Amino acid sequence: MHRKLNFRKTSFFVLISAFMIASSSLVFQACQKSNDNNLHNADDQGGYASDVSRIEWANDDVISIADAVGQVYNGAYMRRTQTTDLGTCCTVGVDTSGNVNDLHTFIIRFGPEDCVCLDGRKRRGTIIVKFRGHYTDTAQLHTITFNDYNVNDNELTGMITTTRVDTTIAGNWYYKVTSRDSMNVSQDPLKSQFVVWSGSLVRKWVSGYTGSTTGTTRSDDVFSISGSGLLTRPNGNVFTCDIATPLQFALNCDYCESGVINISGYAGTRILNYGAGGCDVAAQLNIGVHIYELKLVP
Repeated sequence: MHRKLNFRKTSFFVLISAFMIASSSLVFQACQKSNDNNLHNADDQGGYASDVSRIEWANDDVISIADAVGQVYNGAYMRRTQTTDLGTCCTVGVDTSGNVNDLHTFIIRFGPEDCVCLDGRKRRGTIIVKFRGHYTDTAQLHTITFNDYNVNDNELTGMITTTRVDTTIAGNWYYKVTSRDSMNVSQDPLKSQFVVWSGSLVRKWVSGYTGSTTGTTRSDDVFSISGSGLLTRPNGNVFTCDIATPLQFALNCDYCESGVINISGYAGTRILNYGAGGCDVAAQLNIGVHIYELKLVP
């Protein structure tokens, strides 16, 4: 009888120990980084992460081109743009006739064929910028539209509006930006795939504005983006994007370099993390306690 009692106690403790080991293993595994192959759909597998990165980069690039033209010309006259890093195949037409408060226009033409600009990217088509007063005036609305405009074979359509907000920090421009535009990311002319981006954002020019490169080069320009937007993917799925930590975009990098977005969509909420800086394709997606490694598409 004594031996039988010991056997039962031993079996009980063995069972409890095994359960605790198994539970600890499950908790440990749940906190580990997971392979992106475990994600359930293409949206989570870098889909919206890449879409936000490339359309917001393209928007910042377009605003930067308008700023470069506005800095050099400031609505004063018309000239070829070989004095800036837009490239010698780009021309700028400026309509500043009439009163200073009349509506003025920059027409930035890259031509019908691909123009390889000094940053190495291919552009074609036209960017149209309308504004009143002088381009660099505080509180003036700039309206940007497109006519067959492509960057690296991705076509931009729609409209971007920017309003420069005054700042007491010398050289630290920032804009209120409203985006209502789309990007065709398909390389097949017979099969369009549109990424639609609708957002109310604040865009700070955090690097490259001050110093000797002002108005002469865009390669050192860096921007910080905050606010929120609504992203519609080519498959029709819609995601709300609330920027928790400002996104950083450098014009000499094809990817979002850093920042955090809270994503809400049909499958629930996620945290999208572009990292702490540096130009690379890496991003992370947090779903509950799971962390998935992602690779961005340019």
